[in-house]
Amino acid sequence: MEQEGDQSYSRRFILILVTVATFLNPFTGSAINLALPAIGAEFSADAATLAWVTSAYLLASVIFLLPAGRLGDSWGKVTVFLAGIVVYTAGSLLTIFTPTMDLLLVFRFIQGMGGAMIYANSVALITHLYPPGERGYAIGLNTTAVYAGLSLGPFLGGALTQFLGWRSIFIVTALLAVPVLFYAGKFPAFLNERQRERFDVAGLILSSALILCLFLGLAWVTTPTGATLLAVSLVLGAVFFRVERSRQNPLLPVTLLEKNRVFAASNAAALINYSATFAVGFLLSLYLQYIRGYEPVAAGTLLLLQPIVQVFVAPAAGRLADRMQPGLVASVGMGITAVGLFGFSLLGEMTPIAAILALLVLLGVGLGIFSSPNTTAIMGCVEKRYYGSASAMVAMMRSLGMMLSMGAVLVVFAVIMGSTTVTPAIFPEFLASLQLIFLAFAVLSAFGVFLSLRRNKC
Repeated sequence: MEQEGDQSYSRRFILILVTVATFLNPFTGSAINLALPAIGAEFSADAATLAWVTSAYLLASVIFLLPAGRLGDSWGKVTVFLAGIVVYTAGSLLTIFTPTMDLLLVFRFIQGMGGAMIYANSVALITHLYPPGERGYAIGLNTTAVYAGLSLGPFLGGALTQFLGWRSIFIVTALLAVPVLFYAGKFPAFLNERQRERFDVAGLILSSALILCLFLGLAWVTTPTGATLLAVSLVLGAVFFRVERSRQNPLLPVTLLEKNRVFAASNAAALINYSATFAVGFLLSLYLQYIRGYEPVAAGTLLLLQPIVQVFVAPAAGRLADRMQPGLVASVGMGITAVGLFGFSLLGEMTPIAAILALLVLLGVGLGIFSSPNTTAIMGCVEKRYYGSASAMVAMMRSLGMMLSMGAVLVVFAVIMGSTTVTPAIFPEFLASLQLIFLAFAVLSAFGVFLSLRRNKC
């Protein structure tokens, strides 16, 4: 193989560069949450507008992930990956000097575009770089970067905002991207193989409209407009699927989903996993501060336990996936996650903190065991020419799951609590909402275990 004969590069060094780039999104995303009050104070923005600081990035990411994956297959994964670093860094630099809230949202959208180009191709690069017997460990290390970003983001984001201002978060983000660009020439040529294919413009238009309607529909789900947008998204979804089935080089790899059972089931498992777990930190943060009276720093410190556990578990799970069927390992992880979520559904006003910490450890173990083996199962069941599309699908399921997770929270809160500000008078309704959401997430994860176990070998 070309990669075996070429000794002009270091696999470990390339893995480090890709992992640093992977770190950018979760770090910035979790750090910026601590800066939202400062941003709101500077631009006199209300809570709904501040929510778009995160949502603008997420929306761009979901829209451009699949196109970025297809471009990686046809234009070269390294080319698109490095272009993503440039776009992401440009968005960060523009954000540092933004004079208005509207421009901040535009620059965050640009960052989301760059992030999509990075994440749609990062796992594909690692999959191409490492053979099956070593791939799980490499993907596990890359997954660890996500958890490390989630862990360090709140601490560093709070410190940077307090001592240097919220814009300093984006200075750090830009500085982290510089080494990846500086060593761009270290990527070996075989990682940038190209397959010239016609780009699916119709698929891009339909998928963008579908995601936009779904996103806004979830945001306004309690209004007639929201319900209408959700209905339109269902119609667009059906049309998009039919169009993609007729395309020779579709944006969405429909053939893989229809004919490759492991690929379809593993992606569905990833969607379920992120849908059931992304909102956990948000919910527990509110619980600890509203119900238990913790200060934000203390609440954040407790919640660090879960990602820290995941940092240590994910590489070990990746190694395990190299030695046995990765789908089975991932199923065990999702089962542990379901147990942890069910435990959180029993939260009360006086639940011992030790019990909450134990559940966070359980959830961290479950998520750490699930993530890298499930990704290994996905990437191990596709041909090399589909690596970009498959990597994009992995990132797509993550981002879509995150969006659905928060959408579910908004729906339950709206139905049980309405638009009332959380005060001691409605603490019982607030607690009931949390319990219902966690129970629904536990049931969803249990279904994910069933689905995950049904997949066969490639």
